Amino acid sequence: MRILLLTHSFNSLTQRLFVQLTEQGHEVSVEFDINDTVTVDAVDRFLPDLVIAPFLKRAIPEAVWRHRVCFVVHPGVPGDRGPSALDWAILNEERRWGVTVLQATAEMDGGPVWASSDFATRDATKASLYRGEVTTAAVAAVTEAVERFAAGDYAPVAAEHIDSDGRPRPLCRQVDRQIDWAKDSTAAILKKIRSADGFPGLKATVAGRALYLYDAHEAATISGAPGTVVATSGPAIGIATRDGGIWVGHVRDRESPQPFKLPAFVALTDSNIGALPRVECDSQGGYREIITTIDGDVATIDFEFYNGAMGTAQCERLLAAFDAARSSGARVIVLAGGRDFWSNGMHLNLIEASDSPADASWQNINAIDDLAEAVISATDCLVVAALSGNAGAGGVFLARAADYVWAHEQLVLNPHYKDMGNLYGSEFWTYLLPRCCGDVRAGQIIEGRLPMGAREARELGLVDEVLAPDRLQFAAAARKRAQEIAARDDLDLLIAEKATRRDADEALRPLADYRAGELERMRLNFYGFDPSYHIARYDFVYKTPRSHTPLTIARHRRTDTHGHSPDVESDRPPASRPARQAS
Repeated sequence: MRILLLTHSFNSLTQRLFVQLTEQGHEVSVEFDINDTVTVDAVDRFLPDLVIAPFLKRAIPEAVWRHRVCFVVHPGVPGDRGPSALDWAILNEERRWGVTVLQATAEMDGGPVWASSDFATRDATKASLYRGEVTTAAVAAVTEAVERFAAGDYAPVAAEHIDSDGRPRPLCRQVDRQIDWAKDSTAAILKKIRSADGFPGLKATVAGRALYLYDAHEAATISGAPGTVVATSGPAIGIATRDGGIWVGHVRDRESPQPFKLPAFVALTDSNIGALPRVECDSQGGYREIITTIDGDVATIDFEFYNGAMGTAQCERLLAAFDAARSSGARVIVLAGGRDFWSNGMHLNLIEASDSPADASWQNINAIDDLAEAVISATDCLVVAALSGNAGAGGVFLARAADYVWAHEQLVLNPHYKDMGNLYGSEFWTYLLPRCCGDVRAGQIIEGRLPMGAREARELGLVDEVLAPDRLQFAAAARKRAQEIAARDDLDLLIAEKATRRDADEALRPLADYRAGELERMRLNFYGFDPSYHIARYDFVYKTPRSHTPLTIARHRRTDTHGHSPDVESDRPPASRPARQAS
């Protein structure tokens, strides 16, 4: 079928549905919900069989839903209505929640139900639940709803006829989750902050400033007057509660010259917090982003960087953890990333907030390259990139630096830099992609601007194995597979063969040469006359509203009024996987 995804932005759920529906054989196009006129025009151009709205902040125009079936993906159980479904689910400690696919009508969230899927909740941020359980349930529910629509014999059911705890709920306001530092327990404060993370954040007065708080974790080793900042740990600040404390990793100060999310320590550097006691970052009692676990010959490094962004200091700490894992004698090192993201490359918000974004960009890309080079050059062990969370930009190529890349079926990768002002990119992609994917596929990957699923990534050589159907089963599957490799009788031979290949590649063309060539192009992006990268980064960080939908995803807009195809960013044609040397 022809399916139009109508969405506020191309967010993680919309990307996952784009990949899933395309893999199922549908012709999928995307339109950003900019205004009613643009939406109606998109429908008139594409003439979709079905409109699906995965993520909207306003109603679908009546001129559309009156004449076409429109599915709205609502992150709540049947009967739930309102714009704050997940917020209330977290605040009310719902143990099970769900996603409902309903038909758009004049009543917001009040149309008949085509499908629904539920899931067990967990103690996590709203954003993490959305990227994980909500997305998984949404894919299942949308798939079922689309199949029912295509069959043509299904009658959707009114929500009130479905046994559910769903009910209309108002917008969740700041006052509904306001922190009372003197009365609220640590658990209650964490719940409130998580209900607003990542949007809009929880507003609270901290260090005499009105801040929006994100990325909060229990801090068992700190104490003090409730509501006061009593310690720091890496990028985080420690705030005392009545029964302990919390680490807050990120904040947003709307009155600051940098009114976007930043590591809390950076945002509050002018508040005299530097003199406070410091708890070692990543230590048992500190703010933990990197955790290394040794199990026999296998070392697993989990790195949970907020939104997958890796600043210079984070890259340096991850490199130190990798070096320590090698020094431990581990024969297999698993780079596990985080639950939501493996890596999205450079930390653009930190770069934007720096005195010199060009210098900060240069330092950041070199720090990532240092890490990638260490992974490639580790010839005394085998390295695995186990992608539980999504990856984008340089994070994809950093993963490909490993000997093995493992994924699950619901993974989404964005292996391109082009949307960030035509960045050339580094992380040794000019070495890694031809070696793993072949020259032709390497060019298609780096020029493409579309998200891809694990199946396509496997065909192209970006992923070696797909181990599980979803992230819930992936961690155990990856642990089991890593232990199997470590137990192989020919492990020493595999490592020796890796070293021989690396020596041969180095003799043919040194890694330093690849790095110099990539960074020469990156220097032009950062310091050259073309400001495209700096403009794109600014728009990304400040969340500048889109004035149009990119032609890469708005396929219905690829011909002008005379039927001519304009120049558009390249897509990746389907292709079988090229032959490559096994790791």
